Amino acid sequence: MSNKLIEQHAFVLHARPFQENQQLVELLTEYDGKVSALVYVGQSKRSIKKGLIQPFLPIKLIFKRQDASLKRITSVEASAKSYALSKNSLYSAFYINELLVRLLNDDIMCEPLFTHYQTTLSLLSQNLPIAPQLRRFELALLDELGLSFDFSPVFDENSDSIAGFYYLAEQGFMPAYKYAVNNITTPYFNTEHLQAIAEHVYHEKPPLSAAAEQTFKRLMRDVINHLLDGKPLHSRKLFAKKNK
Repeated sequence: MSNKLIEQHAFVLHARPFQENQQLVELLTEYDGKVSALVYVGQSKRSIKKGLIQPFLPIKLIFKRQDASLKRITSVEASAKSYALSKNSLYSAFYINELLVRLLNDDIMCEPLFTHYQTTLSLLSQNLPIAPQLRRFELALLDELGLSFDFSPVFDENSDSIAGFYYLAEQGFMPAYKYAVNNITTPYFNTEHLQAIAEHVYHEKPPLSAAAEQTFKRLMRDVINHLLDGKPLHSRKLFAKKNK
């Protein structure tokens, strides 16, 4: 067992009470990716540590390895002000936190994703359009998971006989032929929208049309739902309640 002390910047993704005035915290760290750690917060409601174990607050911490999977936080301090998030921006930030908790493996270095996370929180706090920020982060997460999109079929295989393209997790984009689509219930994606998405993502073309943005959202939702094995995300319920 190693008692090596490790210092790095981090964000709290999720925390829950544990035994003896402790919390079990899931963190996104600068160098170790997603890690689980215990932190003693004490009994007081005014506990300094308890006040720092909050989402969207940049922190610097020192933790000690307990075993192969669990660490103990020995010191924590704020390294900057908490990101000012509200309403849909706040719900969106909870959404990306839940994605990281559910999909990212523990203790795998992902420094670029940590940077993407910080950038996304910053942009969400500036009241910029939310959808582009979420799509960029989702793409960064998929890239970290080794699931980058190959859009080449939507350019190379486009013809008058193709109505659009399906996306299959194991095979990528597959043509939806016009003669077959009436007999298949799986929804397909508009070819022009997919081409616009590819140009937007990889060549920094102008913003997407509202229709292409909806296609992008549906594509990402389908892929993420597949990774989650169809299990719902609790953060999506926040948007549903907001829109009632």
